[in-house]
Amino acid sequence: MAKIGYARVSSKEQNLDRQLDALQDVSKVFSDKASGQATERPQLQAMLTYLREGDIVVVTELDRLGRNNKELTELMNQIQQKGATLEVLNLPSMTGIEDDNLRRLINNLMIELYKYQAESERKRIRERQAQGIAIAKQRGRFKGRKKKYSFEDEGLQHAFDLYQQGLTEKEIERKTGINRTTFRRYRQKYNVVREDRKE
Repeated sequence: MAKIGYARVSSKEQNLDRQLDALQDVSKVFSDKASGQATERPQLQAMLTYLREGDIVVVTELDRLGRNNKELTELMNQIQQKGATLEVLNLPSMTGIEDDNLRRLINNLMIELYKYQAESERKRIRERQAQGIAIAKQRGRFKGRKKKYSFEDEGLQHAFDLYQQGLTEKEIERKTGINRTTFRRYRQKYNVVREDRKE
């Protein structure tokens, strides 16, 4: 039996140190810098592959594993199918309960309650945001997200030129600093195409 840690932050700019400090007593740590909604998290998949029967997956908070109920349920099922269990550090400890089955049952019940609470809170936040936007629109105050680039922007035009020269979106991102997803959105918006695509 081994304790296996998993840590995640949402972007490359964010720091993993706080989570890694909390996970210092585990045998091995896997960590990703990616959104909880991202389908491809290499270290999460590596952690699931590494798991053995009897292992304990340790996370500082449940939303480090995933951001929505469906994904969390799927991941918990995968962990259980491996014969492993999940421990969430910001939930009450079950160490005082000697019966393994009872401890696992109560732990899973607490996780389900936490998932329900977190999902409900996210729905309330979305509802409040929608209400706020609706009120702002009625009062003529809602402007929407400010455009990052105009069509005339030199950096964007340079990126379009590189695209026409045959560079891939990844190469363009490296040369211009414009995120490839952002570039793709503007390219589609302004209908910038080329005949020979490398992507």
